[in-house]
Amino acid sequence: MKIFVLISGLFFGIIAQSQVLVPQQVMFPTSQGDSLEVDVYLPNSTSSFPVILIQTPYDKNRFRLGLPLGIQRNLSSSNYAVVIMDWRGRFSNLSKAIPGLGTGQDGYDLVEWIASQSWSTGKIGTWGPSALGSVQFETAKKQPPHLTCAVPLVAAPHFMYEHYYSGGAARTELIDQLDILGFGITSTISNNPYYNATWSFIESFSIYPDSIQIPMLMIGGWYDHNTESTIFQYDTCTKKSVLPSGTKHHLLMGPWTHGGNGTSYVGSSNQGQLSYPNGEGVSDSVAMQFFDFHLRNINNNWNAQLPVMYYQMGDEQWLEDTQWPVNYTTPTNYYLQADGSLQTSQSIRDSLTFSYNPNSPSPTIGGATMRNDLVQGPYDQVPAVESRFDLVTFETSISSQDLKIKGKPEAHFYISSDRKDTDVAVRLTEVYPDGRSMIIMDGIQRMRFRNGFRITDTAFMQPGMVYPVSIELQSTAITIKAGNKLRLIVTSSNYPRYNRNMNNGGEMYPGNNLDSVLNPLFVVNKVHVGGATPSRLILPIDNTNTSISTYELQKVSVYPNPSSGIFNVQSAEKFLEVKLMDLSGKFLELKYDNLGSFDISEFQKGVYILLIKTEKGIISKKIIKQ
Repeated sequence: MKIFVLISGLFFGIIAQSQVLVPQQVMFPTSQGDSLEVDVYLPNSTSSFPVILIQTPYDKNRFRLGLPLGIQRNLSSSNYAVVIMDWRGRFSNLSKAIPGLGTGQDGYDLVEWIASQSWSTGKIGTWGPSALGSVQFETAKKQPPHLTCAVPLVAAPHFMYEHYYSGGAARTELIDQLDILGFGITSTISNNPYYNATWSFIESFSIYPDSIQIPMLMIGGWYDHNTESTIFQYDTCTKKSVLPSGTKHHLLMGPWTHGGNGTSYVGSSNQGQLSYPNGEGVSDSVAMQFFDFHLRNINNNWNAQLPVMYYQMGDEQWLEDTQWPVNYTTPTNYYLQADGSLQTSQSIRDSLTFSYNPNSPSPTIGGATMRNDLVQGPYDQVPAVESRFDLVTFETSISSQDLKIKGKPEAHFYISSDRKDTDVAVRLTEVYPDGRSMIIMDGIQRMRFRNGFRITDTAFMQPGMVYPVSIELQSTAITIKAGNKLRLIVTSSNYPRYNRNMNNGGEMYPGNNLDSVLNPLFVVNKVHVGGATPSRLILPIDNTNTSISTYELQKVSVYPNPSSGIFNVQSAEKFLEVKLMDLSGKFLELKYDNLGSFDISEFQKGVYILLIKTEKGIISKKIIKQ
């Protein structure tokens, strides 16, 4: 829910005062009987425009340095008016706080007020990341008649147990940062360390896809702490929300962090210690295509696109599909070996030892972090993590072939300990020939919660006994390139991303302090491999060989898609060649008329890959024959 530096990342350095945008400051009446201040940015004073609405808890004045979505300070050339409001009880509306009133009602009131203004066409879309994204769901839930569409980034409305207690361990740095930002949720979370009726009620109240009745473009990042929440929201809305005819929800997943500190944010090229130039600016360009279709009625074939667009890291390409996760991966076991390798065959039974001192935890370096004092995204784990003694590592051999991962990896371990309770923390990294070990994702499981998160599910360990435990990691799309390796790091801590287990089996958070260390014990743990204890990493592997180099997302449109047989192709580029391939990689005979259409009505129903060669490169489009 951070936005401070994320917003500043949308600006280009420090701007002179004379260049600051000067909006109209307007008080609009609310249904609560008072008025709230908003900033109105109009391209000119004589026309009417579709409107992009932004509601922020972080000071609307920051946008005077430049508006998002590529508008910056070129307001006069914009096709949209932009309206920005501070949340009730924040900044310009600080004195207007009403306890217990959610953000959705003010959003409803503001949308309908905008629709009544002479400078508005009556079509309104919302935009914004993190907290600015969450409020869009609350506004949409109220169903204002003139709200047309929404673009929430790295956001979801859910307040779910496992988002704050990952594997049963408190997300220390996330909760800390939310308190710093003024959301005040620590008390609720710390009072409910087990899944209970409180969590059940909160979760049911915060999941309302059937109330979402406008199309949404949900944008997420593979390095974001909200990755699974974004995908879950897209999935539930796709299944349960009722949309206007001819519209649908879309999901865009890029190689991005959450943003909020540092130089990484949604749409930037730089992400941690890596760079993704093919991801730069895509979140803005796709959002504007979405807005143009829904707010300006531009026939840009937006709804002909497949609903899921995602970035395959490593291959550095944008791909499309009908769903996430994709349905053509093969779960592949990589067994942990006594020699520290990961192999597809099992090994002889053995065990490897790793220890943990709560007073000296393994440090958090990068990943899906949030707190202002932590770096975000892919960072090398060698200097500060892998140089320590309190870990064991396993890695694949250097391969001559690419390893394409699409979906959620799972880690299944057999663990023993000399204490009643401990944590199993994992990091998955890509190892480059120069020795860098760049984090892809991490996860954790508190052993007392290995059977579930209710208090009745908890069970302590008996020293020396071996217990199975599983960790489901978050979704990703990454290709471990030939010449690189995949590494699994196993520790018992990852701090401050997760709370430190004191290993004593006692109260986890004395005094409701989510970061307390009281009577900690040193622990020696073992991961057992081979034989009857086949610890393994399960990877969703794409072996279809359908990943084709693309030069730019959305350059080619294929519609209608799905189709019973006849497809149309539209492109700004001249076609040099058009080919069709099935998911096994076999090329099929294609009757293409050079007028922009082709017919595969004689083919079996299923998914095919259309390969379109232009002067700038080859772009692949997934098509569905119904």
